[in-house]
Amino acid sequence: MRQIKLAPYWLRFLIITVFAVGVFFRFYNLDTKVYSYDETRTSLRISGYTSTEVQRQIFNSRVVKREAFDKFQSLNSEKNLGDTLKSLAIDDPQRPPLYYLLIQVWSQLFGTSVTAIRSFSATVSLLVFPCLYWLCRELFIVPLSVPYVAIALATISPIHLVYAQEAQEYILWLVTILASSASLLRALRLETTGEYKRDYIYVWGLYTVTLALSLYTSLLSGFIAVAHGIYVTATAEFRWTQTVKAYTLASLSGFCSFIPWILIILTNFFQFHQTTWTSSKLPLFALFQTWLIQLSRIFFDLDFGLENPFSYLVTSIFFTGIGYSIYILCLTTHPKIWLFIVLLIAVPAIPLMLPDLMFGGIRSTAEQYLMPTYVGIQLAVAYLLATQLYNGNILRRRIWEMIFIVIILSGFISCAVISQKETLWNKGVSYGNIQIAKIINQSNRSLLICHASSSHSGNVVSLSYLVQPKVRFLLVKGKALPKVYKGFTDIFLLNPSSSLRKAIEKKYNAKTRKLYSDKFYTFWKLK
Repeated sequence: MRQIKLAPYWLRFLIITVFAVGVFFRFYNLDTKVYSYDETRTSLRISGYTSTEVQRQIFNSRVVKREAFDKFQSLNSEKNLGDTLKSLAIDDPQRPPLYYLLIQVWSQLFGTSVTAIRSFSATVSLLVFPCLYWLCRELFIVPLSVPYVAIALATISPIHLVYAQEAQEYILWLVTILASSASLLRALRLETTGEYKRDYIYVWGLYTVTLALSLYTSLLSGFIAVAHGIYVTATAEFRWTQTVKAYTLASLSGFCSFIPWILIILTNFFQFHQTTWTSSKLPLFALFQTWLIQLSRIFFDLDFGLENPFSYLVTSIFFTGIGYSIYILCLTTHPKIWLFIVLLIAVPAIPLMLPDLMFGGIRSTAEQYLMPTYVGIQLAVAYLLATQLYNGNILRRRIWEMIFIVIILSGFISCAVISQKETLWNKGVSYGNIQIAKIINQSNRSLLICHASSSHSGNVVSLSYLVQPKVRFLLVKGKALPKVYKGFTDIFLLNPSSSLRKAIEKKYNAKTRKLYSDKFYTFWKLK
């Protein structure tokens, strides 16, 4: 590694170009994609209201306009920052508050439009690059080409772009993962050289702060802390050294700062359990295929589903390349280097994968939860490319140059396609809202009925961003059947239960026809 020289001119030019294009894509078409149900929950946190308050105020069996949702999707004089924390603790205790406090302040400065809210994530995503550079410099110490190649891969990575344009906390979590990992390696390096003695508190205090920030961004940062602990212990040869003592004190300080939110989780444990574990299941083979697709999305993503045969070819190629990268990393680097990357890949992923395997494919390994694994894989691939671009004869180097360019082009094409799409795989329950909104908007005067007891009833808020002003909503709860008003040319039912739909058919002597369905919900028309 120490023999690698400064990146050649063509590589530096390519990386600068890729960087400029990647930054452009992060801020391009921020408002064109469907504002998903999960994103509307972010706006609900900004407003300071809870889900119970929303149901009490607008699920009242009255016909309302789409503007009725605005109160719960924007800032208002009735609520403040304390109400944001309160609503988060009540509705989503599994989501620590750092991102939501920051986005609340951001919205006070720039507004609560879709573009304004998503631009916060896009701006935060720019911090990935200096943090990734810092981590590479601490990990690989000398070579300049590895950080640059890693930055190029991250800049044009489809998975990075998707969450850089998402009004959720995952891209902020990625920044804290990189920062805490880099600060740990820095503290270990300075302690090894003896330079830390003058700034002992600052060196390990920086790690404490970054770890605390990571914990206050995502509970899954606990797995990152475990990976760090294993790494420090293993590199100390499982001896109680001064380094291990310093790390233990710093990490415990970080966890102690997180105790207030742990107490909130324990206080609302039932809600935490209910909102954390999903019940969606996949067959075992489909589960493995989904994992492979998730890995390929680090470098290439045209939103191929499991049913597309081409996805099998793409995932096989990238899975082989990732495996080879990790093999070369372990074969040619010092254990302190490859161990850190392997732990970063494995430790956060394994606890999430095991429940999926044990309980029939529960989707706990959603893409956003595997951010640390993606980072580790990108580091391994960046190392492979950086070394192979300099090693061997001219023909061998040319081959690897072509491979590097193909990977960059794959990312570029993926980002270009993603930037034009109105919906993506990460929209979850809101994936089909574009199609549903088009059907509703075709009517001259339509009424959309949604019951509070329906699965994913909150998705109606996401639909309100897509339908035209002429559309009306009838939101009901309880046992009473919705009253079908006259004067509407078309009446639609959003994800009604089978019993509710049959009861409506019987009461009004009407029939229902299914217009759309996916794995999350159904959409019916009352005739």
